Amino acid sequence: MLKPFRFRQRAPGRRDVVIEIMYCGVCHSDIHEGWDYGEGRFPMVPGHEIIGRVRVTGSGVTRLRSGDIAGVGPMVGCDRTCDRCQRGMESYCANVVWTYNDTFPNGTPTYGGYASHIVVNEAFAFPISPNLPLERVAPLLCAGITTYSPLKWWKVGKGTNVGILGMGGLGHLAITFAASMGAKVTVLSGSKRKEADARQRGAAHFIVTSDRSRMKRLEESLDLILNVTPAPPDLERFLPLLRIDGTFIQIGEPPADAELPLEELAARKHVTGSIVGGLAETQEMLDYCARRRIFADVELIAPAQINDAWKRVLNRKARYRYVIDMSRR
Repeated sequence: MLKPFRFRQRAPGRRDVVIEIMYCGVCHSDIHEGWDYGEGRFPMVPGHEIIGRVRVTGSGVTRLRSGDIAGVGPMVGCDRTCDRCQRGMESYCANVVWTYNDTFPNGTPTYGGYASHIVVNEAFAFPISPNLPLERVAPLLCAGITTYSPLKWWKVGKGTNVGILGMGGLGHLAITFAASMGAKVTVLSGSKRKEADARQRGAAHFIVTSDRSRMKRLEESLDLILNVTPAPPDLERFLPLLRIDGTFIQIGEPPADAELPLEELAARKHVTGSIVGGLAETQEMLDYCARRRIFADVELIAPAQINDAWKRVLNRKARYRYVIDMSRR
């Protein structure tokens, strides 16, 4: 159970900004870190889908000014010098510092967005237009970039058949991104109750995975499948849906491993994974969403409602992202 915790963020340096948090999205990985994996550093302050107003800027800050709106995602540090960082893949840096449940190189703990303020190096704070629906932008800082990045990397576009496995906080954005890129999108879901929402966001087909006849007809028709559910995937069921050289992408890290059917790999089908994108790619995604008016579907909650929200996420009752409104403290 989460409960109030008083703490001090680290002292800001010359390249840091102090952000007063306005909104913070509730990500399923918050629950993984806090409850599922058993590897948490406690006391923990989760939250990495942060929108807030810059209140203080260090003397060396050039990208943001006091009063600006800024976003912070899952990263607040990396070495900035390794090959991965130089290629714009900071999230894959061996020395990445996550926004919470982590430590800076000097041992200072990181505390996330379920809080009143955060201190972050300006390179990890993204300018956000105040004219956007900020509460709906917050989930883009994780759910948005987590789904945008693999679709871009695997060159999804017109003529690509994409399967989205699951329609929750990540899935509803993955559908919108893939459709906006020109792909034909098929949603694979455990029930029909979200079909209307999926089609509104651009899905061409909606298939309930227990419908064996429709799943059979879908075999060898998809170029790409994104698994955006928090559960280990049943690869024996889903790899047959891929064409030759098709790719199954595991988004994030489920709490348990999946069995790998080697006979399907012999048919030149690929299983890989992806996490959040880098800094430049995140800004690119935010700009893309602003131009195309792509935002998350959210339900605002007060900080005092966070435990109930976590339970509803686990029970798959979120439609589709809870966002904490810090003005309701």
